[in-house]
Amino acid sequence: MKSVSVLVFAAVLAVVYGQNKYTNKYDNVDVDMILKNERVLTNYIKCMMEEGPCTAEGRELKKTLPDALASGCTKCNIKQKDTAEKVMKHLMSRRPKDWDRLTKKYDPQGNFKKRYEEHLQKEKKAA
Repeated sequence: MKSVSVLVFAAVLAVVYGQNKYTNKYDNVDVDMILKNERVLTNYIKCMMEEGPCTAEGRELKKTLPDALASGCTKCNIKQKDTAEKVMKHLMSRRPKDWDRLTKKYDPQGNFKKRYEEHLQKEKKAA
């Protein structure tokens, strides 16, 4: 599940640029502010669920997220992966219903979720 959040946020921060990497255009978005502000976070979630309008970042996230999930975020840079992980952890612990809705929409077969859970198990064993 942690990887799903990482990928979700990486997609928010990343815009597809070329074939090999996502752009770093959104790498300096203040993610902590977004996560602390329920209204702003809710607006991003509504955007992702096609229930409300999107900011430029939200539109790019919706466009990039399916590829990021399918590829395991291989086009993400380190900052994007770290930020995505932060977002996923936040959603899983503080907004589990939204987390479930997002994963159902963007990972309906649960492929990413399964890979992420395996990653999480390895991480727990290493700790």
